[in-house]
Amino acid sequence: MVLQRFKEHYLYAKIEKCEFWQPEVIFLRHIVSVDGIKVDSAKIEVVRDWPRQWKASKVRSYLGLAGYYRHFIDDFLKIATPLTELMRKNLWFTWSDKCEGSFQELKRQLVTASVLNLPSNGDKFLVY
Repeated sequence: MVLQRFKEHYLYAKIEKCEFWQPEVIFLRHIVSVDGIKVDSAKIEVVRDWPRQWKASKVRSYLGLAGYYRHFIDDFLKIATPLTELMRKNLWFTWSDKCEGSFQELKRQLVTASVLNLPSNGDKFLVY
């Protein structure tokens, strides 16, 4: 069906860059499989081993990586708020118990992230 759509719209693909019949594919730091979409395990290892941060720039990097997978985490914004507040201008960087709790909770939820499944109601979807 995909190749037929390519033909209909005059699109071409290089066979060297194509893979067929793969059980799972890594795409944009996600693993797409028959079971659904899940977080790339290599990125999870980075998150799991990430040390506690003492600089706003490092916290920003951590939140950037964690934020990329925010749709896998329930209440991401609520959990990340103490870490986000560390990056405010004109405030001292003070690592509190709330920050530590937020940091550990984000780690825990990313390591145990669930699989996202596509809806199966038969509707058509447009994929970009």
